[in-house]
Amino acid sequence: MELMSVGNATGMNRIRAWALVMAASTVGFPAGKGDPVKGKAAFQQQCGVCHHADSVAKQMGPGLKGLASREKMGNGRKPSEANVRARIDGGGNGMPAYKDMLSDQEKDDLVAYLKTL
Repeated sequence: MELMSVGNATGMNRIRAWALVMAASTVGFPAGKGDPVKGKAAFQQQCGVCHHADSVAKQMGPGLKGLASREKMGNGRKPSEANVRARIDGGGNGMPAYKDMLSDQEKDDLVAYLKTL
């Protein structure tokens, strides 16, 4: 019986780790840091007054349906997690800054929810 070399063992460990990640992603583990269910509640409490979640129609602020798939946001930036988070933190164009109004976890949850729209 041939013994496995160190190089092969490392390769097998990588394959096992990759398989575990893939298995976890197929059984409902969240893709990001936030919880979209909690993010929906935060959206309804903080954002829903000014933004539609199920439409692109403007209310006081722009409708956010499909935000993650847009080429750019109203400020001209790509809707990446970092840019959306920066917009939530800093506000602008009539939107208040939520940097000190929401916890980091609430903002993670909110971004996770916005990615589902």
